[in-house]
Amino acid sequence: MSPVAIDPSIVINTPSIPSKTVSVAPLVLLSVVDHYERIVKSSSSSSTTNKRVLGVILGDADPNNPIYKITNSFAIPFEEDDKNPDIWFLDHGFIESMMEMFKKINAKEKLIGWYHTGPKLHSNDLKINEIFKKFTNSPILLIVDVNSNDKIDIPTDCYTAIDEIKEDGSSNEKTFIHLPSIIEAEEAEEIGVEHLLRDIRDQACGNISIRLTNNFKSLSSLKDRLSTIVNYLTKIVEGKLPINNVILGKLQDMFNLLPNITAVGNPESIGIENKKLSTAFNVKTNDELMILYVSSLVRSIIAFHDLIENKIKNKEINENNLPEDEKKSVAVEDEKKAGDEKEKI
Repeated sequence: MSPVAIDPSIVINTPSIPSKTVSVAPLVLLSVVDHYERIVKSSSSSSTTNKRVLGVILGDADPNNPIYKITNSFAIPFEEDDKNPDIWFLDHGFIESMMEMFKKINAKEKLIGWYHTGPKLHSNDLKINEIFKKFTNSPILLIVDVNSNDKIDIPTDCYTAIDEIKEDGSSNEKTFIHLPSIIEAEEAEEIGVEHLLRDIRDQACGNISIRLTNNFKSLSSLKDRLSTIVNYLTKIVEGKLPINNVILGKLQDMFNLLPNITAVGNPESIGIENKKLSTAFNVKTNDELMILYVSSLVRSIIAFHDLIENKIKNKEINENNLPEDEKKSVAVEDEKKAGDEKEKI
């Protein structure tokens, strides 16, 4: 089943909806990927290429709390027809039995919504969402892109359904609004994630290389965000999208936080002062980059020196452990090699 396109004029935060943020625990992402690997990747059928898996998310969705916390999840049996999106199967009894088991383990974790592996919204998501309204008043939909190759953005999108009021007075329709999401772990879980990253991280890379890589990814993410803002504002100016005061207000608040580097004084000297400031920034940046380069070079030379010293020590240890006859033969071979090198010189 092909995912449907999302209308940006509909799937947005509206003034009537309080701003909420969804916090997703790393354990949930791990469970979703494991579910996908077991169901989809383990099947050799070509029809499962675009297949998605579906499950339940647990956590805390207190209306008085600005952050919805997703702390756990479990998979549920789900089947759908690739050609007809109106034909699908969801096991209600399995959800009820699993919830009874989870209540015995942790009564604080409640059913707050459901997830699927999208990677985008599907045409039958609203109908599936109505099923989960039997378990919770306002279910949250978590979409996890398990095949994402983007190393900058997080692979999650969250939505909740609302009644869209039509201006022409026609009947209301259900639609999804987007909720911002973050990846956040508890202290104990964060320690486990750090140990996992320590095992898979390239040990040959030093702290400087990691910092440079993280800075590069952050700047790339900032560039993508600014491009998205420019495209959004351009479409508003061209009349392709309606004006949303909530989004414009958040953009204004963001721009107000930027430092004002414009020189104060005579307007004729503003260009000269900005040029001096830009030159100072460039000099400072070049100095820092030179320090990083020299530090990395020294570190590489020291590592190479340690490698040579280690090989020499290992060779001496191996020679000391050899019998006397083999030691003499090794010494003779070394003398021959030294003599050959002198002749070449």
